[in-house]
Amino acid sequence: MMNGLTPFLALSFLVVALAFAFAAYLYVWVKKKPTKNKTIIDVSELIKKGANTFMTREYKILAMFALGLAAVIFLLLPAPIWSAKAQISKNIYMAVSYLIGTALSAVAGKIGILVATLSNGRCAEAAQKGIKPAFLLGFRGGAVMGLLVVGCALLGVSAILWIVGDASILLGFSFGASSLALFAKAGGGIFTKTADVSADITGKVELGIPEDDPRNPAVIADNVGDNVGDVAGMGADLFDSNVAAMVSALVIAQSLGSGFLNTAMVFCYAFLGLLASIIGIATARIGKNGTPTKALNSSTYVTTAIFLALSAGATALLGFSWRIWGASATGLLVGVVIGLATDYFTDDTKPIVKKVAHASSSGPAFTILSGTAYGFISALPAMIGIAASALIAYKLCEPMGGSFPIFGISMAAVGMLSTVATIISNDAYGPIVDNARGLAEMGGLGEETIEIADELDSAGNTVKAVTKGFSIGAAGLTVISLLGAFMTEVNDAIRAAGGAIEDLITSFDIMDPTVFFGILIGAAIPAVFSAMLILGVDKNAQRMVAEIHRQFKSIKGLREGTAKPDYDKCIDIATTGSLRELLPAGLVAILSTVAVGFIGGPKAIGGFLLGNIVSGLLLSLFMSNSGGLWDNSKKYVESGHEGGKGSEAHKSAVIGDTVGDPFKDTAGPSINTQITVVSLVASLLSALFVSFNLFG
Repeated sequence: MMNGLTPFLALSFLVVALAFAFAAYLYVWVKKKPTKNKTIIDVSELIKKGANTFMTREYKILAMFALGLAAVIFLLLPAPIWSAKAQISKNIYMAVSYLIGTALSAVAGKIGILVATLSNGRCAEAAQKGIKPAFLLGFRGGAVMGLLVVGCALLGVSAILWIVGDASILLGFSFGASSLALFAKAGGGIFTKTADVSADITGKVELGIPEDDPRNPAVIADNVGDNVGDVAGMGADLFDSNVAAMVSALVIAQSLGSGFLNTAMVFCYAFLGLLASIIGIATARIGKNGTPTKALNSSTYVTTAIFLALSAGATALLGFSWRIWGASATGLLVGVVIGLATDYFTDDTKPIVKKVAHASSSGPAFTILSGTAYGFISALPAMIGIAASALIAYKLCEPMGGSFPIFGISMAAVGMLSTVATIISNDAYGPIVDNARGLAEMGGLGEETIEIADELDSAGNTVKAVTKGFSIGAAGLTVISLLGAFMTEVNDAIRAAGGAIEDLITSFDIMDPTVFFGILIGAAIPAVFSAMLILGVDKNAQRMVAEIHRQFKSIKGLREGTAKPDYDKCIDIATTGSLRELLPAGLVAILSTVAVGFIGGPKAIGGFLLGNIVSGLLLSLFMSNSGGLWDNSKKYVESGHEGGKGSEAHKSAVIGDTVGDPFKDTAGPSINTQITVVSLVASLLSALFVSFNLFG
């Protein structure tokens, strides 16, 4: 099979090299842009230093965790090394593959920090020349991360399969990416929202000072948080989603036993998606009467159209199945629909945001009630989209028989994530321009420049919400296909143990008490996981608020602006608290999966994954969208509507935003990584669950 696959792997490496070269060009282009304002240079350096300090301390903790888990993987997977069926070389491959996945995921986060901290100050100063040059600088800074993250994902998957030849080993690589992303997203999310909530409550609500006023001790920690949460965390998150989609498709493709063609299709669509993204990123501009939001959306639409054309041409030329292409195209188009639906509920030019802003004039209770209600409603279109794409993909491939229907669903996930380099570029643009807005204010660049930065930032908030909706939708399709990969691994283990054909698992009957046992526990885990993360933000923000109060009381001249606050103390509080809360929530998700598997076996795990997927997707969509909605409602009021800054509506909207902060940037986007992690744990431990369970 590998001989036939070699040209596709070679082309994957070629497109990755092209993506890396284009990213290097964009990096040099951004770096050459001038930055002259001394205050902006100094503050940018503080942000960079704080972000790197946090990342270094976080990665040291995660490195120890990863090394310990790699040792466990070596001892147990794919089979315990002391068992008669063990192949030591496979255990070594699995452990090394896991470590490579964690390392590349960490690189994805580090790349994001490097580029974002390079771009933010330059973007602020570019805003003095107008919205077009500032937009292009912010977007191209984000594009460096998008290209490198997706390039690393495709490089890792291609290289491991080329060397090992066994797609099941890639489950270790994907688990490494997912587990690090889970903890990085959780830690970064707690950091960023600790600072953001504290800065908003003490600054806007208590003191009535501007959002990025340098007198506020939490303001630098807030800007650092944009990088460690929205850049590094989301970069690792989408790296994980991309890898998981490819790996689930490859595991199922190899089990189909029809030569190399299905495996080749996965790689072909993946590198064509990256190629389409390169073209889409290169053409992104604000048109004559355009806006930042339109420019960001147009780059996505261009990438989508190019990928559909390229993948259709490859399908016709290489003899791939048109049914599989249809499944992939369905996933891609549904991803666009999910993005549009999210945009409708979170864009401040749309009616929903305006309705919540208007409700805020009646008090914070109405801000919370209306935002919560619309957040729940917003989950419906995405849930329908995920369900419809899975159903269409399944039905399209059902006539092909065997495991092809599940393979179709996995290819829908690959299709949805085919444009992920562009999506990450859009997402990384958000925190870059958010930082730029703060730097423009702290650097005294004037109201006109701040207004331009505000417009860029508003577009960034909307696009970040769209990205979260997209990544959650992609995770939904990915974990459905991972459920198929889990069944494949379980059935392989049953055959290896000498089981009969009737012992093989083809479905999960929800009327089976063992399956239902798993469903109920799996459905509860996302809620507990979210609660632990939100409580982490709550406890840490209370510590920081107390520190801000202390500084305003004890530092003479701070309120008047004649003395400087102790920024480092707030950064340290955010760092220490987030690292303290980093592991527990993730371990609850992983250990509960292991416990259910050993208690109830593969059937219970099947139910566990079903409950986890449905509950997780609903909660993730609700929290991400309601948080984005509250954030842009606040910005809509601050732009002069409903009484503007300082009004009752503004105070209410700020409270709504502080509630929404841990929803949209901590718990919400972390859940989609959590459901991927537990799905991979289930697949990796499937043979152990088959051989031992309490009620088996």
